[in-house]
Amino acid sequence: MRFVFTGKSMTVAEGVKERTQKKLGRLEKLLPNSAEIFVTFSENKHLTKMEVSVPMHKRMLRAEVTGSDVSSCIDQATDVLERQVVKYKTRLRDRKRRSVATSDELSFIETPESDDGSSQEITLTRTKKFALKPMDAQEAVMEMELLNHGFYVFRNSWTDEVNVVYKRSDGEYGLIEPQ
Repeated sequence: MRFVFTGKSMTVAEGVKERTQKKLGRLEKLLPNSAEIFVTFSENKHLTKMEVSVPMHKRMLRAEVTGSDVSSCIDQATDVLERQVVKYKTRLRDRKRRSVATSDELSFIETPESDDGSSQEITLTRTKKFALKPMDAQEAVMEMELLNHGFYVFRNSWTDEVNVVYKRSDGEYGLIEPQ
């Protein structure tokens, strides 16, 4: 595994780099040997923000943690990434059983089971169908706020494509458009 450290508005100390490599080293058995881990630290007043990104085959595993202590951020980010890797590999393993996945996706799968010995499976409990109304992004944000949801799917009246507006953690709004 290769680590790439970046510090925004701060310098990442060697001790922090070593501790991060040691903690994220737990993921070494779950990730392919060629994995690159991008770690970004930023400081805002008294809070430290840690972002960890791991590009994988057709996926991006990502953890973003904010806290007052760098050590707790490292621990939390490691836990988040470990859960994501296990979930991803479980999905791939299940696809392999159904003979749908490609061989290059499955070259590094050895998914550990959960603590109680069972594998985790995703079940859909509810399906919704609705008509996509043509509207612009401003109208979609108003609809989302009226419904008190965190996101809203709509058909963009300008491009006639399906778009998503969402509320960001900083209180602003985002728009997702297909390429």
